[in-house]
Amino acid sequence: MKQKPRVVVAREAPARYEADVRPGSSRSIPVGTFKARCLALMDEVRDRGTEYVITKRGKAVAKLVPVRVESRRLLGSMRGTVTVRGDIVSPTDEPWDALEDLDDGR
Repeated sequence: MKQKPRVVVAREAPARYEADVRPGSSRSIPVGTFKARCLALMDEVRDRGTEYVITKRGKAVAKLVPVRVESRRLLGSMRGTVTVRGDIVSPTDEPWDALEDLDDGR
């Protein structure tokens, strides 16, 4: 009698959060642990604002921090970005090449 292959489902262990971790606080984590839990840690950083210092052989090599997005108002957001250099409304009194083509009857 042939047995069916057994299916094993691997599940990530639930993240353990420390009660005293405040947004903006920093925790140290070895690179091997970071590699194994990278996506879960990134979600925690986004949701809770936690910062992680990633260490390799006890020395800090990188820091995982949340992105601070600065919201800007739509109206007035371009103020100060345009410079007017002279009169842009008055005619320049220079002949146009396009008008010469009309005069030739083309």
